[in-house]
Amino acid sequence: MNNQWFSKVAVWMVIALVLFTVFKQFDRTAAVGNQIAYSDFLDEVRAGRIKAVTLQETGTGSTEIIAITSDDRRLRSNATYLDRGLVGDLIDAGVQFDVRPREEPSLLTSILVSWGPMLLLIGVWIYFMRQMQGGGKGGAFSFGKSKARMLDEANNSTTFADVAGCDEAKEEVKELVDFLKDPQKFQKLGGRIPRGVLLVGPPGTGKTLLAKAIAGDAKVPFFSISGSDFVEMFV
Repeated sequence: MNNQWFSKVAVWMVIALVLFTVFKQFDRTAAVGNQIAYSDFLDEVRAGRIKAVTLQETGTGSTEIIAITSDDRRLRSNATYLDRGLVGDLIDAGVQFDVRPREEPSLLTSILVSWGPMLLLIGVWIYFMRQMQGGGKGGAFSFGKSKARMLDEANNSTTFADVAGCDEAKEEVKELVDFLKDPQKFQKLGGRIPRGVLLVGPPGTGKTLLAKAIAGDAKVPFFSISGSDFVEMFV
């Protein structure tokens, strides 16, 4: 449940970050206007087609120029430095202009820009690791781990009385119950501990129920594992 909740939150966070980044990029491009060469911008100023200009210093040492034409179009250009001749041209053309210093990003923006990509990569990595661990009954990292389920005598109340039919099979395996209860009695007679008993039969004939009954009558833990849970390293 927790893995599924974390996965959903991680996916929506990644989607939200991507959409926010794309939206901010398009929003900034639409708000700033069309890019033109600096020489074309000077021609527009000298032709009297510019009515307002904002000169914005950037962090790279250049100056971003945002101009509004007489027909309310937005133009954008860049200069490698603040041209003093440009200021004189603006004054001569009667253009209203404003010079703004470089905008310092907020602490939150700085943290997001500096650590955001790394945190995003870590989040995606954790998400995929959890997906791999959660899928396929334990995932790729559970390869080689036992998937056996144990039922102790307190949780296993199945006995031979719960097994209907299979009288011959029950008689044959009752000796196993005696051996599990008192193995020394058989060892004194030279008996060896068996490696196991193979119950053969079609599906649904009570093999697992009979095994649980053996463990229940012998008061020993019962381990259950499906054949499909075995992997090649155990075969």
